Amino acid sequence: MTDPGDRPGNAHRGAERGLDWLIFFVADIQTGFGPFVAVFLTEQKWTQADIGLLLTTGTLVGLLGQIPAGVLVDSVRSTRLVAGVCLVAIGASALVFAAFPIFGVALAARFVHGAASCVLNLALISLALGLAGPDRADQRLARNAAFASAGSGVAAALMGLVGFRISSQAAFFLAAALVVPALAALWRIQPGELGPVSDAARGAPTNARAFGRGLRQLAGRRNFLALCLCLALFHLANAAMLPLAAGLVTQRSSSQQATLMVAAALLAPQFLAAALAPFVGRGARLWGRRRLLLLGFAALTTRGLLFSLTGDPVALAAVQALDGVSAAVLAVIVPLVIVDLTRESGHFNLAQGLAGGAMAVGAGLSTVMAGWINDQFGARAAFDTLTLVALLGVAAVALIFAETEPEEQKPRGR
Repeated sequence: MTDPGDRPGNAHRGAERGLDWLIFFVADIQTGFGPFVAVFLTEQKWTQADIGLLLTTGTLVGLLGQIPAGVLVDSVRSTRLVAGVCLVAIGASALVFAAFPIFGVALAARFVHGAASCVLNLALISLALGLAGPDRADQRLARNAAFASAGSGVAAALMGLVGFRISSQAAFFLAAALVVPALAALWRIQPGELGPVSDAARGAPTNARAFGRGLRQLAGRRNFLALCLCLALFHLANAAMLPLAAGLVTQRSSSQQATLMVAAALLAPQFLAAALAPFVGRGARLWGRRRLLLLGFAALTTRGLLFSLTGDPVALAAVQALDGVSAAVLAVIVPLVIVDLTRESGHFNLAQGLAGGAMAVGAGLSTVMAGWINDQFGARAAFDTLTLVALLGVAAVALIFAETEPEEQKPRGR
């Protein structure tokens, strides 16, 4: 198969545009499954216990599904087909969820959505790498991050408006409808445009023994384990920050002002991440992966520190914008590091799944830990604890994570 960069210009640009809009619409669709879930189910007179169980189910599927998703994407030849099936499954789960908000049905829809999302997230990165090739991965991943952040920001505003003007149920119907343009964008990426990324597409063995060997190889790589530790610490510090800040805003301001501030806190980081992502992609080649990871972790630490020092609702919303810096860095650098680490050995998607599992563990523990500290000792103590964890993440990147950028990609003089 020819290198992606050598293919006809117009056709390749069409595939690039198709992936841009696919990423954008997927971010739109996934936004519909965010805070609107709790709002919609509360309107349907669900108990908070049942809502919590449903949300926990989604979290558990996201946690336990990462490694199987990586194995699946590495085992198939057509990542494009897998992405299409996942899009249809997510659209169907949105329709079922909105039309039949009964506990058993909604729980099944949440399970399908969580499982399909695990696979789709990995498939999108594989499509990006198959389209760009390893030498242009930094540029393509930066475009992914920019379009994903823009899509999330636009969708948050649009679905918030739909929920306010029509109903929260309508947000899920809108999410399902957005699957259609997402599939149209996917159709623009023709199979001949994609280089091999999965193990199956490269002709490597994909049986259980091969994946067991891949797991042992990854577990024996100190730098990959260091990356997973850093990611777990990042999400342990990060996941609970916005919910804690939103709770403080709600307590210290009127209902209308709280809604406005929380919306601003959600939107500002998305648009900042969209603006910064191209610079992160260029910076990855100029300055290396490790320095930019340090920047992303430092932004998280600064955000936690500022949260603990202010109680003003406007200031809290402004501080949350720093999340855009961290989001842009991690969205580009983490998959790029995994490309570097698996360039020779393969098992890229398996490594992605393992890293995603580390993130999910950190995020799952974050809300439990911060919630307990907040209840026992107050919000200031919770933010201080999260800041300390973020600082540990900075130390981990600085002390145990080594630069992964290939020597041939480093600019002269660095």
